[in-house]
Amino acid sequence: MRIDEIIATSQTPVFSFEFFPPKNEEGERTLRQALHDLVPLEPSFVSITYGAGGSTRTKTVELTRWMKQDLGLEAMSHLTCLGATVDELRTVLDDIAAAGIDNVLALRGDPPRGTSEWKPAAGGLRHSTDLIALIRDHYDFCIGAACFPEVHPDSPDLEHDLHYLSMKQEAGADFFITQLFFDNRTYFDFVAAAREAGIERPIIPGIIPITTSAQIKRIAELGDINLPGPLVDQLEKRADDPDAVSHFGISYATLQCVDLLARGAPGIHFYTLNRSMATRAITSALRLLPPKDG
Repeated sequence: MRIDEIIATSQTPVFSFEFFPPKNEEGERTLRQALHDLVPLEPSFVSITYGAGGSTRTKTVELTRWMKQDLGLEAMSHLTCLGATVDELRTVLDDIAAAGIDNVLALRGDPPRGTSEWKPAAGGLRHSTDLIALIRDHYDFCIGAACFPEVHPDSPDLEHDLHYLSMKQEAGADFFITQLFFDNRTYFDFVAAAREAGIERPIIPGIIPITTSAQIKRIAELGDINLPGPLVDQLEKRADDPDAVSHFGISYATLQCVDLLARGAPGIHFYTLNRSMATRAITSALRLLPPKDG
């Protein structure tokens, strides 16, 4: 089923889980265990990321097919412009379609690790808008795209970012998923600005539960994401107690989600990091929320 149709018809918030292709057997066991734990929560959809430079494109399609056909989950395959010609991109899209998958998240992609400058492949595409247009012109997928409440690192300001987001909508994007954030005001201010700019598609907030201080600081630095001072203070107070950090992180993310849903967000997209404990705890609690009219 198409994700835009799921969002439009669901009587409850849309919950989705994002995973990445494992690099070794241990990682594969971790992913399978996470899915075993999370499938009973009946997510609206799940997604699999795409390695920098397309390094995991085959694994991404295989895992998306497995989730769709074997696990019975609605699945979305990520696809980036990096490291592929247009013909190669169309081959991947053909494989995704052949697997019976209805949804693709179209991204430009980050530069491969160890490089800082983004360069398109010879015969490839430069922008996510180009990829969205390619998919829209030749396939019948529901197309998701990314957005950045704290502004994309390559954008000079929010106005430029919103202009580009509008171009994604015009190219054919059906919904957006945000980069992670830790201050809900950032999300709501961004959505308000997007609506003012004429962007009408659903904007699903992306949330990551904090489970370790070092990891979240590294992720925030890489993505140029703000960590609010009070949040950092609470993490520092628990620096010597990993379990306390994890418990606090789950509580903080739960509060974020409750506030987001109460104020009109269409659902929550969880960046799971291929772990189940935090996402399972938060989603289980959110399932207990009464309906808005209840």
